[in-house]
Amino acid sequence: MPQSPITITAAEVIDLRVPTSDQMLGSDPFHKAPDYSSAVLHLETNTGLRGVSVVFTIGAGTDWMCHGIRDLCQLVIGTTLDEFTDSPFQLYRRLIDHHQLRWLHDGVFRMAAGAVLNAIWDLWAKSLNQPLWKLLVDLEPEFVADCIDWRNLGDALTREEAINLLQARRAKVSEREAAMAERGPKAYCTAGWLGLSDEEILITIRKLQAEGFDAFKLKVGQDSEADVQRIRFMRDAIGSDAQLMVDANQFWGLTEAKQHVEQYRPFNLKWVEEPIARDEVLGYVELAETFADASFDFACGEQAASPVIFKQLLKSGAIKYCQIDAVRVAGVNDVMAIILMAAKYDVPVCPHGGGIALCNMIQHYGMWDQIAVAGHSNTQLVEYIDFLQDAVERPVDVRDGCYVTPSAPGWGLEFRSEFIAQHSYPEGDVWKNRPADKKGVTFEAR
Repeated sequence: MPQSPITITAAEVIDLRVPTSDQMLGSDPFHKAPDYSSAVLHLETNTGLRGVSVVFTIGAGTDWMCHGIRDLCQLVIGTTLDEFTDSPFQLYRRLIDHHQLRWLHDGVFRMAAGAVLNAIWDLWAKSLNQPLWKLLVDLEPEFVADCIDWRNLGDALTREEAINLLQARRAKVSEREAAMAERGPKAYCTAGWLGLSDEEILITIRKLQAEGFDAFKLKVGQDSEADVQRIRFMRDAIGSDAQLMVDANQFWGLTEAKQHVEQYRPFNLKWVEEPIARDEVLGYVELAETFADASFDFACGEQAASPVIFKQLLKSGAIKYCQIDAVRVAGVNDVMAIILMAAKYDVPVCPHGGGIALCNMIQHYGMWDQIAVAGHSNTQLVEYIDFLQDAVERPVDVRDGCYVTPSAPGWGLEFRSEFIAQHSYPEGDVWKNRPADKKGVTFEAR
């Protein structure tokens, strides 16, 4: 008898939150006391295979995200995996161009759409018993191109250019895959959270150096004098040969950013990340011109809400490091477009990681880029954080300052049942007795 097609039968969305604000982990100028959180989607099927995805948040608002995902899942329950694999673009357009929901534009709507798409990509890879990166690497160039919405991108990268770029890499894909079979993308770690003391940061640095890390990032944005002191401390702690980056999390306006960043010239930084708003493209152009003779360039993208913003940042030469996020845009389809545009403009893709299980996802994008798109690992870094890795059954592994190539099918996002029981919001063990002013929208940082 012919085998029944894999059919999506149900969707479960879980609100997971961790009170990282207690230790000030993840803190930056805007997000002073974040509670790292995720809206977790489980797409169940008639075969027992489960598609899993997450959307990372930092506490309040995770419930908004969960509602959006549940709402959109009504459109995929009852559909088959074959319908998706025949043409992923059809579901992408069905979600993104919904005749009423499209009015909401980017942000929660696009992220919710991405959750649905990413869960089905996960299901596809699991049906083949492949990690997600391997599925992407093996796709034909024309198929990849047909996953992308070219309507507002063609002035920067055409469909034909994307196909030619991917075809040009095909000859060395097997060689690159073999080279990265054990040693995956080079990693850097954000160690210098704004709410931590120098002593606490130094403990993390020494631990990571023992694991082979030689690239680190710290948060800035308090005041210029304090920031310069922290940068000097970090440079002294990691040595002159290590790579050092700073991140302001969009805290300044353009004029203020120039004043602060001017003080960073002596420290041989690799990049200054998000000194101004995520979509202030003209401001990034001006910063790039102002600091053209500095050791550092500018990085942006973890909160850029669509491929169109990336197009402007890349085509204008405003940024020299492209920081995709695994869940900010509408899933694999959007990220494919961004990575391909970055390759055309020779801008290294340095994915934003951390959160809850984001590292599990971005390692796959780093692999696809460095094997099949950029086709090298000379300039890219992939972010890593050293906490909350135990949330999932298959935590990311790092060795000698690099990701170990993931082998679990799909994204590798299966959460530990104990973690879900403890951190489900609001009834999980860590939340049910927590004071009201320390959780949700009523938790305000002073």
